[in-house]
Amino acid sequence: MIETDRRGALRAGAGLAAAGALTAGCSAFGSAPAAHRAAPDARRPAAQTPRAAPAPRRFPGLPDQIAHSPRQRPQVALTFHGQGDPAIARSLLTIAEKADARITVLAVGSWLDEHPELARRILDGGHDLGNHTHHHRTINEMPEADAYAEITGCADRLRRLTGSIGTWFRPSRAETATPLVARLAHRAGYPHVLSYDVDSLDFTSPGAQAVTRKVASEVRPGSVVSMHFGYADTVAALPAVLQALDRRGLRAVTTTELLT
Repeated sequence: MIETDRRGALRAGAGLAAAGALTAGCSAFGSAPAAHRAAPDARRPAAQTPRAAPAPRRFPGLPDQIAHSPRQRPQVALTFHGQGDPAIARSLLTIAEKADARITVLAVGSWLDEHPELARRILDGGHDLGNHTHHHRTINEMPEADAYAEITGCADRLRRLTGSIGTWFRPSRAETATPLVARLAHRAGYPHVLSYDVDSLDFTSPGAQAVTRKVASEVRPGSVVSMHFGYADTVAALPAVLQALDRRGLRAVTTTELLT
């Protein structure tokens, strides 16, 4: 039985999308004089150093390139190529969280250089964060040394920002990796390459309804869905996509949870 409060969360996500892209605010606190720092406020929890993000892990019994999980459980993974307008990224994260959904973000390294705060924002929301190469070039056509530099370049940014190289690697501008790129990803520390079995085609800007129809018509238990940050159609479509999953009893979880 689908819980009523979860449907309410989905309707709240739809309202957010209709209002347009959201922006995330933040607060800055100046340093207090030393005399006031001596006695911390007991009502305020002590500041904590962010924990290192989860590292990649091997899933025994699953192939080196994963397109979906076993089909037994009513779960799917919505995966997003992390690039583009940070306001759209924040909107998509907020919509997912309002609906109690979790997603997987495969971030482009150069995008993280421009918006480093988004790495922690993704992780703090309970989402997966992974590697989508450093410059988002056609990695399957690159010479070995250049392709390896693309993988490790993004891995280095992730490690610097989060303490981990990220949980997943997905090749740029390709659904699957060539055997060479898969070997290079393994060498860089990623036991699996993350592919997908449903392509939303949101990057073609076909309109929110077309994105929703494409996902709803193809998704199955265990599916890994490819979507993108950076497109207004995706923001508009996500609440309806989540509603379509909910009607079918499917829950959007991180890729790690999907495969665990």
